[in-house]
Amino acid sequence: MSTTLVTGVTGQVGTGFLPRLLAQRRPGEEVRVLVRDPARADLLSDLGAEPVLGDLRDTDALGKALAGADAVVNIAAAFRGVPDEEARAVNRDAALELGRAAVASGTRRFVQVSTILIYGTGRGRPLTEDDPCVPGGQMWTAYPQAKAEAERGLAALDGLDLRIGRLAYVYGEGDPHLAGATRWTAHWPPTKRFFQLVHIADVAQGLLRLLHAPGIAGRAYNIADDAPVSALELHQLLGAELPDGDTDPDPWYGLVSTDRIRRELGYRPLYPTLWAARDAGAL
Repeated sequence: MSTTLVTGVTGQVGTGFLPRLLAQRRPGEEVRVLVRDPARADLLSDLGAEPVLGDLRDTDALGKALAGADAVVNIAAAFRGVPDEEARAVNRDAALELGRAAVASGTRRFVQVSTILIYGTGRGRPLTEDDPCVPGGQMWTAYPQAKAEAERGLAALDGLDLRIGRLAYVYGEGDPHLAGATRWTAHWPPTKRFFQLVHIADVAQGLLRLLHAPGIAGRAYNIADDAPVSALELHQLLGAELPDGDTDPDPWYGLVSTDRIRRELGYRPLYPTLWAARDAGAL
């Protein structure tokens, strides 16, 4: 019998990941979820997960959730419209507390869901997992700062088999995240490439590969699609008014390489571009 604990299952990434994790379980594999809302706990139980009521910042709840667990997938995050203090409390402090609790309970395998925004400024080429964090850029906020600090803190914990998935800009399966992007891109140069994207189905397959792959302790992986779209294409796809900017200060900002996860874990996007997802009816 083996048990995987998943946090953040009621958010957009979690709701895309959990059913896929449950669907590929083998006999003897159990999935446990940490959830605050009793009503949602019942729904998750109906899906086949074992709910534990509580919050990431509740030490007693963490102890119950981790009891007998073999692995953790920490998806929980706070980033859309939350105060900086909340972003740090959830994305850094709670993640580190969960990591420490996992070590104390004997749970070794730990998948930390992070973001490509932790790289900060562009480097004149696609960003790789070995690039250091250089704070700055148009999207540098308390969210990527807290995620970067969580990565460093978790990596420093002795005995933790840490695997980090750095997600590109997530979209698909009803996530309103993409449509909201036009509030920034309205004044971008039309030819400027938007942040690297990743469909929620590809987030799920990437995280599953990180969870199950042997021998990758301490490794980080960018999880993204194959080709970013321009601001013009993004607005066209969303039926929005076309962007009207005229300069591009950093054409490489938000673009990453997926060579590592391809070579080492066999990852291939199901939706290699936003256009492919549109044509498949998967937006």
